[in-house]
Amino acid sequence: MKLLIVESPAKAKTITKYLDNKYKVLASVGHIRDLPKSNKKAIDIEGGFVPHYEVAKGKEAVVKDLKSAIKKADEVVLATDPDREGEAIAWHIEELSGKKDLKRIAFNEITKEAVQEALKHPRSIDTNLRRAQEARRVLDRLVGYDLSGLIWKKLRYGLSAGRVQSPALRILMEREKEIRAFKPEAFWVITADTQTKKKEPLPLACSIEPKTEEETDSIIEAGKKGPWVVDAIEEREVSQSPRAPFITSTLQQAANSRLGFSPSKTMGVAQKLYEAGHITYMRTDSPTLSGAALKDVTSVIKKGYGDDKVEVRAFKTRKKSAQEAHEAIRPTSASKKVCGTTAEQKKLYSLIWSRTIASQMVAARVMRTKVIVQVGNGTTPPFHVNGSRIKSPGWLLADPYAQREDVILPEVSKGGKLTLVSIEKEGKETQPPNRYSEAGLIKELEKREIGRPSTYASIIKVLVDREYVEKQGRTLIPTDTGEVVNDFLENHFTEYISDDFTSEMEKELDEIAEGKREYASTLSDFYTPFQKRVESKEHLEKISNLGEADKKHVCPVCGDSMVIKLGKTGKFLSCKKFPDCTGARKIDGTELAQPKEIGEDCPDCKDGKLVQKEGRFGMFIACSNYPKCKHVKQDPSSLKGTGVTCPECKKGEMVERRGRFGIFYSCSGYPKCKYAIKAKPTGNTCPMCGKLMMEGTKTIPERCSDKACPNHNPHKLDKK
Repeated sequence: MKLLIVESPAKAKTITKYLDNKYKVLASVGHIRDLPKSNKKAIDIEGGFVPHYEVAKGKEAVVKDLKSAIKKADEVVLATDPDREGEAIAWHIEELSGKKDLKRIAFNEITKEAVQEALKHPRSIDTNLRRAQEARRVLDRLVGYDLSGLIWKKLRYGLSAGRVQSPALRILMEREKEIRAFKPEAFWVITADTQTKKKEPLPLACSIEPKTEEETDSIIEAGKKGPWVVDAIEEREVSQSPRAPFITSTLQQAANSRLGFSPSKTMGVAQKLYEAGHITYMRTDSPTLSGAALKDVTSVIKKGYGDDKVEVRAFKTRKKSAQEAHEAIRPTSASKKVCGTTAEQKKLYSLIWSRTIASQMVAARVMRTKVIVQVGNGTTPPFHVNGSRIKSPGWLLADPYAQREDVILPEVSKGGKLTLVSIEKEGKETQPPNRYSEAGLIKELEKREIGRPSTYASIIKVLVDREYVEKQGRTLIPTDTGEVVNDFLENHFTEYISDDFTSEMEKELDEIAEGKREYASTLSDFYTPFQKRVESKEHLEKISNLGEADKKHVCPVCGDSMVIKLGKTGKFLSCKKFPDCTGARKIDGTELAQPKEIGEDCPDCKDGKLVQKEGRFGMFIACSNYPKCKHVKQDPSSLKGTGVTCPECKKGEMVERRGRFGIFYSCSGYPKCKYAIKAKPTGNTCPMCGKLMMEGTKTIPERCSDKACPNHNPHKLDKK
């Protein structure tokens, strides 16, 4: 038996079609080994930073099946992804198999030609590439473990820091501080609606923006008197060249701005397209196209747009070393304009197809026009309008959505008179710089060479999951928690979260992959001084408060002064006598609902009283001895019942609750009964499995609450 191993079941399914039953194809379902949670067991630092791997949780059955299949096979081929992660997965499989020198192949696209060609050129596992992945994993673990441990002690339990996400958080906070420090300046905008002799509208704007209303009114008065005469017409033809084919970062940026996809969603959708054989590998920082791809693309351009629209271009990576796959993200077959099984896949594929085709087409020719109009006797600032028109669309034929909306100007001539229809003023203020969007942060990370294509999406996801950053639409806003963690790191670990240090570390990891640096010495050069720095901060006192509160805000219980503290939901004001006094206010000074005894003893510590408090998700009940006693439960009076009995304990009622990820429904008997579902139960039971049915969508009004049940996705059931 011949055996070929890939990472994903979907990839295995696609490849099986190309092998003519000569190979059995199995999937590792991602990584099969990882570092244990305990750092003491994970890495032998003194022994040369040797990692001690263990089978990843939940992968025991997968590993057992792989080992059994490898033992029976006459030939084993490892066909994991063509990057560091793929090389590492292949090595882990080889290590667990007990066999050495298993064959390794790599391909940039899952097509019959690419797979069969790769099988003709097997190689051994690239040790340098695998060691680079291992170095990154070990480095991230060491930094995260040591920094997080220190932050737990000095700030608050449960907080964390990381080697790459901390510099990303710093970038967001830099912008936030710019916004806070920004002082707006007033100015005025003057616009005028005019008409040509042929009664064609010509909107104009004053070429200056006055700082005072007095100057503004003076310009308007002169404008009303006129005359309005065309003083100059400036025209120039410009050439707009197409952009390079997508790399990981530019795909994430374009999908975010055009389609509204988050980076993680973009990578997930792209992964499906890649595994189905529709696009090339989606983790790359090289914008080049292979010779075969260029031939395919130019053929499509000639057939669809004409021979004269072809202009072959070679794009170069902006980085010295493109460390992932060495080709851009492109369709595996340019002749397929539509691919994918879902609307999201089709949208993303269309974006990739358009960019790829456009990249090899002639430039667009655009005529830029500026009309300058003189008002009155020439002492008034001139007015103007800019417009443009496309003379030759070129590559915009393939990617029309990249075209900016043109302002088409009416025909005018120098010296021609215009008729004033209206002239208006509008007071405005200069605006602070915008916060970063996901696309904007990725662009900035790439510019500063922080992280790599495969890490951008996970960096943002980690910041959001840890509640250091909040997403409002596409905008990323640092939270109070994120600000406090960033300030701590900036004060005590400035150089370790700097651009230069982080980008230099990435280059050193690249050099390990290229065989130019040694694994253990690289980690030692970093970790020895880093560990000493962490140890030097152990003497710091715990940061129990973040400064004095405004004197006008006094404790609502005892009337004493207050301090700013960091809670799980952000900053708040606390009585400086805490824990002797538990008075608190919201950060803006408004009062919190004061704890109120409900007449029950705490079931955990026995000597405490249960009190009603106000929290992030409404009222809850906790022990009066908090934080010594952590007993807590949601206030039953604040729970909204559904009338549906809990199917687990048969006693409680399914009630509405609000948690970190929004509204969900669980048993009123929590914590004794932990049964929960994500949507409101309808009261019906599933005819297939007997579990609760819950509300769905407009097109799927009701669905099973059990994810494992086929009726959880009733639209996918066969209609017979």
